[in-house]
Amino acid sequence: MAAQQDDEGDQADSKRRRHEVLKMYYGIDEEKPGTTTVDPCDIDGAHFKPDTYLSTLIKKSSLTELMDRENEMVRQIRALDSDMQTLVYENYNKFISATDTIRKMKNDFKKMEDEMDHLATNMSAITEFSANISNTLQDRRQQITKLAGVHSLLKKLQFLFELPARLKKCIELKAYSQAVRYYTKAKRVLHQYQHMPSFQGINRDCNTIIEELSNKLREQFKDKDSTPKQLAECVDLLLQLEEPAEQLCEEFLSHARQKIDEDLNELNRQIKLQAGEVTPSEDQRPAQAYLNTPMDVLEFVDSGCNGFLSNMCLVIASYNDMFLHRQGENENFDTIALKKLVNFVNELMEQYFAYVQNRVQLEKETGDNTILVRALDRFHRRLQAMNKLLPDTDFSRAGTEIVSRAAKDRVAHYLQALKQHFSDCLTDIRQSLAAPRLVGKQDGSTNLAELLGNMQSSIVDQIKSVLANLQAFIATDITFAMKPYFRGPFCTQDVREGLVVAFLKHISTTCCDFCEGMSERGSVPPALLLVLSRFCLDLENASISYLITLTEEQFLLAEKSQVTPVADLWAMAKDTAQKLLNHHVRVQGLTISQMMRKSVETRDWLNTIEPRNVRAVMKRVVEDISAIDNQVGQFYEEGVRKERSSDSSRRTHTYSQSQQQRRTPWSYSPSVDNSLISNIQKLFSEKIEIFSAVEFSKVSVLTGIIKISLKTFLECVRLRTFGRYGLQQIQVDTHYLQLYLWRFVSDENLVQVLLDEIVCSTMHRCLDPVLMEPSVIELICERG
Repeated sequence: MAAQQDDEGDQADSKRRRHEVLKMYYGIDEEKPGTTTVDPCDIDGAHFKPDTYLSTLIKKSSLTELMDRENEMVRQIRALDSDMQTLVYENYNKFISATDTIRKMKNDFKKMEDEMDHLATNMSAITEFSANISNTLQDRRQQITKLAGVHSLLKKLQFLFELPARLKKCIELKAYSQAVRYYTKAKRVLHQYQHMPSFQGINRDCNTIIEELSNKLREQFKDKDSTPKQLAECVDLLLQLEEPAEQLCEEFLSHARQKIDEDLNELNRQIKLQAGEVTPSEDQRPAQAYLNTPMDVLEFVDSGCNGFLSNMCLVIASYNDMFLHRQGENENFDTIALKKLVNFVNELMEQYFAYVQNRVQLEKETGDNTILVRALDRFHRRLQAMNKLLPDTDFSRAGTEIVSRAAKDRVAHYLQALKQHFSDCLTDIRQSLAAPRLVGKQDGSTNLAELLGNMQSSIVDQIKSVLANLQAFIATDITFAMKPYFRGPFCTQDVREGLVVAFLKHISTTCCDFCEGMSERGSVPPALLLVLSRFCLDLENASISYLITLTEEQFLLAEKSQVTPVADLWAMAKDTAQKLLNHHVRVQGLTISQMMRKSVETRDWLNTIEPRNVRAVMKRVVEDISAIDNQVGQFYEEGVRKERSSDSSRRTHTYSQSQQQRRTPWSYSPSVDNSLISNIQKLFSEKIEIFSAVEFSKVSVLTGIIKISLKTFLECVRLRTFGRYGLQQIQVDTHYLQLYLWRFVSDENLVQVLLDEIVCSTMHRCLDPVLMEPSVIELICERG
């Protein structure tokens, strides 16, 4: 029994060890004291007691639960045994591999030890052999060193004695750099020992040869055909020969300017060709004709960049290497040399900028900006390289000013084109209005809406086309377009304010100019005033908002603090529309008034015959007002009318009765002052304002025209003297006007009051005031 218990204890210890090994393999930490509660029933805990766990499980669980628990534990035990076997197999393979590796390392270390022993033996032999050599040569070392020094001195002396011949040979072979190197190598020694007769002759011959070399270098330096590399070599050799550096700077810049001036002259010639100042001859060859063909702006900029700017960069780089980046030179000379270079470059760059500016200004007739923008972009990019070569200058600012000025010029050109287009639209409308109308067609008033629509669409399309063309200046692949100092002012001040807002203001100014000069009758067609009035009102209602929004979206306007508010543009357009409509009313009223005035002034009202018809001028007045009504109706709504009587015959009867009442005191009571009766009647009548503001409605426009016409009729009547039949003719005319004009005005009483006043004024100026019967008047008007 005891043995069985010992076996069970050994098995438990073995399982615990296996469990600990598995926990160590998978990195499971041991429980730390105090971190968890000591539970003897925790099967995974360190303080697990199987007896306690079993007794507790039997007490708390049923038979079915115990059997399930047994099956689960059997499954877990089998899984752990399987994991253990896998772990053992894996470690077994590793152990076998480690054993092989250790065996191989032992063999390698054995071989390495043998080689190290052989190396130590060889090192000892070498050390012993070196010590023997040192002991053998120790007595002759000083003698060998002395002989080596004497040999070196003899070689130097030989070089000095052979130096004149060497220099002559180098000059003959044009190996100038080799000759300068020989001379600079021996110059200090010759100057030091020139008091000795032997060295004095050598020094004198060398100086003569070097002077000849200097002359040859200067001749090559002044040669126009010398390449920049040859120039740089000449300057470097002359500086090594201690020639005056400041003088060389001036000579180098003077020589470089000759070639650069040729590039500038070619640019100037291209400008003259583009401007038409140079006329090619007729007998020139095809090659000459090609050379005399002006370049476009992109070719011009490429020519300037590849010619002038490239040569300038080469001159600056060569100058820096020759005079400014030399080590050991005087700092004062560096300052003077840099100043000379900056002045030289600034002078030529100013001339180049002027040529580019002149050439860009000649690009005015082109509609597409792509070539111009690409040319400006290349010009702007090349200037960045100039700044890197010469940090003391800032050519990018001047280049940006040229780009900005070119953009402003394009905007100004497009603004002028828009103004001309608007003028052409007005000319087309005037020509359409003045064109003779075909027989059988309408009177032409129906074409006004079509003319307005064509002008609106044409102007909006033209503005959109201009904005699309100007977007080339802010394309993403353009370098200067990304610069805030260009993009912000261009989009805000140039495009929005300088183009769109300026064009809208120009439209308003031009339309307001049509309202000036009332004395020049007939200079502006009334229909044109009506079209422009509606055009400005449509601007205020929709077009201005659309154009401003389109501009701000296409050009990504973020800063709007210094721009014209849209509300101001709305107010400007509406005020212009109001002025045009007021002027239209006055012009139309003046036209009809002139007909009435002439009809009154050219008739003998004292000796006229008894009226049998309505005068033709009254029929013409009604026809013209009807035509105006049709025109105004194309653009404006009817408007608000006061409630009027639906019985025209009753209105006519009332009118005739009022005339009869006026006749009684005039005819049968001569003792009563008729002017007093008229003035008393005016006190109770509503005051009529003739030149009042006109609303944007058809009724308001026609009311204003009729008021001006009837007021003129009244004033003309007051200047004439009438007979009996003259008074009766006025009765017939006013009754005819009343029959037709009341339907055009907002208040029919207004027409009635003015016509009553005309008849009353005629009676006051009539020598024999006898009124015609109302029935006769109606019969004549119906027949007329």
